[in-house]
Amino acid sequence: MKKNHSKAVLSFFCVTILFTAMGMAENKFIPVNVGVVLDLDSDLDGRIALSCIEMALSDFYATHGDYKTRLVLNTRDSMKAVVGAAAAGLDLIRNVEVQAILGPTKSMQANFVIDLGEKARVPIMSFSATSPSLASIRSTYFFQATLNDSTQVNAISALVQAFKWREAVPIYVDNVYGEGIIPYLIDAWRAVDARVPSGSAIPPPATDEEIVEELYKLMGMQTRDFIVHMYGSLGTRLFAKAKEIGMMSEGCFWIMTDGLTADLLSSQNPSVTGTMQGVLGAKPYVPSTKEFQDFRDRWKRKFQQDNPYIIDAELNIYGLRGYDAATALALAVEKAGTTNFGFRKANVSSSSSTDLATLGVSFNGPSFLQALSNTSFKGLTGDYHFVDGRLPSPAFRIVNVNGIGGREIGFWTPKEGLVKQFVPSNGTKSNSVFGISTVIFPGDTTAVPKGWGIPTKEKKLRIGVPVKSSLRQFVDVIRYPSSNTTIVTGFCIDIFDTVVKKLPYDLPYEYVPFAKLDGQSAGTYDDLVYQVYLRKFDAVVGDITILYSRSLIIDYTLPFMESGVSVIVPIEGHNIENAWFFLKPLTWDLWVSSLLFFVFIGFVVWVLEHRINGDFRGPASHQTGTIFWFSFSTMVFAQRERVVSNLSRVVVIIWCFVVLILTQSYTASLSSLLTVQQLKVTDVNELIKKGEYVGYHKDSFILRILLGLGFDKSKLIAYSSPEECLELFSKGSGNGGIAAAFNEVPYIKAFLSKYCSKYTMIDATFKTGGFGFVFPKGSPLVPDISREILNMIEGDKMKEIQDKWFANQTSCPDSGTSVSSNSLSIKSFWGLFLIARVGALLALIIFIAMFVHQEGRVALRPSDSTTSIWSKIRHLFSIFNQRDFTSHIEVNGVHLPSMGTASQSGNSAHTEIHGYPSSAGYDTSRNSQAHQVTSADQLTNPNKERPVKENQKSKVNHEAPPRTDQRSNSILHQRTNSY
Repeated sequence: MKKNHSKAVLSFFCVTILFTAMGMAENKFIPVNVGVVLDLDSDLDGRIALSCIEMALSDFYATHGDYKTRLVLNTRDSMKAVVGAAAAGLDLIRNVEVQAILGPTKSMQANFVIDLGEKARVPIMSFSATSPSLASIRSTYFFQATLNDSTQVNAISALVQAFKWREAVPIYVDNVYGEGIIPYLIDAWRAVDARVPSGSAIPPPATDEEIVEELYKLMGMQTRDFIVHMYGSLGTRLFAKAKEIGMMSEGCFWIMTDGLTADLLSSQNPSVTGTMQGVLGAKPYVPSTKEFQDFRDRWKRKFQQDNPYIIDAELNIYGLRGYDAATALALAVEKAGTTNFGFRKANVSSSSSTDLATLGVSFNGPSFLQALSNTSFKGLTGDYHFVDGRLPSPAFRIVNVNGIGGREIGFWTPKEGLVKQFVPSNGTKSNSVFGISTVIFPGDTTAVPKGWGIPTKEKKLRIGVPVKSSLRQFVDVIRYPSSNTTIVTGFCIDIFDTVVKKLPYDLPYEYVPFAKLDGQSAGTYDDLVYQVYLRKFDAVVGDITILYSRSLIIDYTLPFMESGVSVIVPIEGHNIENAWFFLKPLTWDLWVSSLLFFVFIGFVVWVLEHRINGDFRGPASHQTGTIFWFSFSTMVFAQRERVVSNLSRVVVIIWCFVVLILTQSYTASLSSLLTVQQLKVTDVNELIKKGEYVGYHKDSFILRILLGLGFDKSKLIAYSSPEECLELFSKGSGNGGIAAAFNEVPYIKAFLSKYCSKYTMIDATFKTGGFGFVFPKGSPLVPDISREILNMIEGDKMKEIQDKWFANQTSCPDSGTSVSSNSLSIKSFWGLFLIARVGALLALIIFIAMFVHQEGRVALRPSDSTTSIWSKIRHLFSIFNQRDFTSHIEVNGVHLPSMGTASQSGNSAHTEIHGYPSSAGYDTSRNSQAHQVTSADQLTNPNKERPVKENQKSKVNHEAPPRTDQRSNSILHQRTNSY
């Protein structure tokens, strides 16, 4: 008995110790109140999220048993209302004094709760409010623990770019959640050369009839690409009605944002997915790890146990985000410390009756905020950390709805772009359709929709075309009054039709002539272009020149034909029967300059040779003739006179080079004048300088160019057709006609194809941008049509169209090879004449300097004071006129004195040596008329006495040459006889 009593006492003691230990264990954990605001009453997502949050805390503390804090959940139902969420948040902060709030669910609900958290310094973590507009609140206590909707716009725009669509219409719910993404979509599409023509906002409580009405509006548009961004419940009805009215058929394309994709594909309900076959969707990428698979299996069992009446519930992204958010809160609370979990009460007066006025401030708020901002870990959704209160942009899965679920066709990452497999690449983005698997589009087809369709309500594109009275091969409008129909043809029309057929989408259009009721043109090309700016035409097709002034109000495509403004001038053949035609190769100034230089060079050579060369001596008439004969004979290199002075030789060498160039140039110019034609006008400046009348095409921009060049407006005459231009040319300038005509190069070529024998285009082109098609500012058609124009130019189709419309035009030779405009002028040879003049003047100066140095010491000596300076100069000239026997010439290697004799007289008689002309001196006596003939013997023996007049006062002494043998004398005699 005693033994049993002892056992009882021992058992009681052990139980007491156990309960005491348990109490002590419970007392060492610090409870931390945390609020949870979700839609729990009838929303499945709220229940899924709450179960995940509870499992997160259970899993976290099971692995972190040493943590001193424990989160205590205080759950409130927001009842799917903004007011309900605000009331729940206010109750949790004011009455429960929670340290943080998880939720609320919707973006609209979060707005007011975020303000409460900022005021009370309580962090608000929403794992399902995705609107980008929440970031504009700029609350430091708000953590968007989910992906901002703006993070997915680049993934969606990559799909739009990959399929080469240029427009997409967003269909969104008409609230904060729906409107928040629109600005980001527009910016993302602009980056890929796409645009948002308009949007369709559908209110959350919209009826089926209102949804159908909105869809019919979309069918009335050309765009067939739609981006859907709304809640799952509204999206389900939208796709059901779209299928009913035929908008889920071939040719349409649909993309869902991540929220709708997660809502509609998580349930895998055949009645839902059956209405959205072929739709693409983007959803955040969640790595399929072992932990994720294990959690999903455990959650499914637990949720089924807690909610046995809910069948086939599927874990969604919101549950996973709630799980990671609860884990982040548990980590941050422990990291923030275990003190100051209370609130400082607000000091309010007794008269204040509002709940906001009595709201306290959390002591632990700043430290909790810092700890939460620095929290990072590996969660179920991947790497988890905050950057400026938001999660960084992750990768997205691209799914294609086929069957009862979504088929994964690829991924999008911020670095790699669209890829088939989520693996690191070389860092280059790939927004090509080859970056994803094959897509099955609506209508069960793999053919990529064009993205455009014929509107059911709107009219076709109205394409304005000019009405032309001439040059109709570019654009021709043919009216049939009997049938009241109009046909538009021409080169520009064929180009546009071909380009549109190559576009990856349908583009219905009709040509509308820019004409009055009587069929005449309604205005100028500027007026026609302005109609696009006024939205009366959707585009203009024709021979429209690309101009800067026009580009300020409209957009052009790339040019499909080069253009420019040039000048047409008349040409005429040379009259070779004119007696003075031989003068045409050179201008009058070159003729005069050449003549003067012939005389000048002859004079210089005469000066250099006069004293030492008998060929340049004799009577004045003979010497004058020698000057002219010698210089002009060099023109055909037939001069007989020898030059013995080195200075003369230099001058003659230079002059012969100049003469060679002149004669060859004259020959070439004469040949050209005999074979080619001549321009009446050679330069635009010549037209302005002479004040000629010029023509320009009527109602064109060319008038502005002419006025800018400086033409007098009174000298400008407008013409409207090639025939009228031809008539003006026939009248001539000053007689009511014109001397030249300005027009665009394509029109000039068409004109010259008929009249190239009489007119030509001179090389004076003013560049323009060419011919292009006109569209409104910002039109998405411009880059597509420009791209197809380039493709056509690089291929054979452009040449085929050109041959069709311009094959009958005769080809004219280029103006540069068919006409000659100018005779040779002094400008072309001034360099040669300069060289000749400088050489001749230098030789003359050197000779004068040497002559003055040798002879002037006696003739100009200062001691003779009785003689005047003029007499001294005359005496010096008389010495110059005397023969200089101190110079030598060489004959067959023998040095001989110069031929002839010297006298003091300025007159000399003409002598001969066996027929060779020489000079002999005579005295000044009027009776001295003797004619002297010098023999060969006298030439070889200059010391032999020569007969002179009796009154000659002085003799010229000659230095005897070296003696020669008999053979030399014989050769000399023979050589002399040959002269």
